[in-house]
Amino acid sequence: MFAGTASDVGKSLINTGMCRIFRQDGYHPAPFKAQNMSLNSYATPDGFEIGRAQAVQAEACGIPCSTDMNPVLLKPTSEKASQVVLLGKPVGSQSAYDYFMGNNKQELFNEAKAAYDRLRIQHNPVVMEGAGSISELNLKHRDITNMRMAGHAGADVYLVADIDRGGVFASVYGTVALLSAEERQLLKGIIINKFRGDARLFESGRTMIEDLCGVPVVGVVPYRKDIYIEEEDSVGLEQKHRQLTSGKVNIAVVLLNRLSNFTDFHVLERDERVHLFYSNNPADLEKADIIILPGSKNTIADLTDIKNNGVARAIIQAHRNNKTVIGICGGYQMMGTVVEDPHHVEGMVEAMPGLGLLPVATTLTQEKVTEQCRFFYKGQPAICEGYEIHMGMTSATEDDRPLNRTLSGHADGYLLSDNCWGTYIHGILDNAAVVDDLLKGYSGPAATPFNYISFKEEQYDKLAQHLREHIDMDYIYRQLKMQ
Repeated sequence: MFAGTASDVGKSLINTGMCRIFRQDGYHPAPFKAQNMSLNSYATPDGFEIGRAQAVQAEACGIPCSTDMNPVLLKPTSEKASQVVLLGKPVGSQSAYDYFMGNNKQELFNEAKAAYDRLRIQHNPVVMEGAGSISELNLKHRDITNMRMAGHAGADVYLVADIDRGGVFASVYGTVALLSAEERQLLKGIIINKFRGDARLFESGRTMIEDLCGVPVVGVVPYRKDIYIEEEDSVGLEQKHRQLTSGKVNIAVVLLNRLSNFTDFHVLERDERVHLFYSNNPADLEKADIIILPGSKNTIADLTDIKNNGVARAIIQAHRNNKTVIGICGGYQMMGTVVEDPHHVEGMVEAMPGLGLLPVATTLTQEKVTEQCRFFYKGQPAICEGYEIHMGMTSATEDDRPLNRTLSGHADGYLLSDNCWGTYIHGILDNAAVVDDLLKGYSGPAATPFNYISFKEEQYDKLAQHLREHIDMDYIYRQLKMQ
């Protein structure tokens, strides 16, 4: 298990790299995180939902993802509440207080343990990931992700600390000091992550930490900007490339408060023809060539927000100026005439007028669609791939003009014109045929084809090599063999 002194210390990245290392070394690894909290999710091949981080880690392992890799997923719907997804299907929404203080945590812990037990029968090793800090004293007895799960698995635990944020000695020593004697028995090593500069200058610090904690420092991992692995959370998206770039197609993704599945845009970030940025500033959106309304965990709430902050007006005006406006999932729903919520799936508002860009109407449903799909885009012969995760049915109020048709014959989305369309399919922009069509009215000669699958494989290998160079893998293997 790779656990942390805090959130965002790099656990997911190290877990991903270790998954690839074990695969390269001839083992059959699988990732596992008992409970994930993220709006970035993914559909498994059998039509269930898990956190995107574990899907990425499964990819690094070279295996299909499954719900046993992330049995509990929390998808925030507001500041104080989340939808609870158990074994890939939603089982309702709860406030943070009810979730963390209620008795259901024992039931969820039992489900998580059973999922881990199923996984370990098929895979070796299981590469577990913790969540946040492992020493939150007020929550430890209800925790289902960190040391209680490590204890069930008998896992070797490696504590990951972020030296870049400062206070690494206090964070490591304090975390270890707050562990119980039984928990300390599981702790096999410490990894200092995100180091900048000459690691030789930290040798004395390394010795101090080992003397303080009685646990070896098994790695000091330098900070790298040139390894691109899909991120779990959307923290910092608003800082990404907001300055417009001449000579490129400027694409603005509307920065919604409850934006989900921002990985839909990773391919565009890598496309040499494109300058991609995120913004909720109407002035920024007015300057963009293309505006994308992304997915949302709460469509009605985000629709209300963009009407109040002027973003909706900017989008409508861009459409009137013949700029391209497209929507994906929740963004597609917002582009229609109305979003209705008769079952109070998202809240107490039962209906909200949409932007009126597409002649479609949406009714939110209690059942969630989660499936991978292969489809034809705009009737083109190339077979595209993506996945759907949504709670809603959208139907045309005028002539039905679907954007896509799946290989099974299912119609998806609405095509108003080349400059205005919507779809439920996440990952649609991972397909070269779609991106080339989206950019054809703006860009010059086609860029060198970008193979996203090959790119990701290269990044997993680069990450694995980086970790091999800075983590004592011989020590980690020795500890595994002693179990």
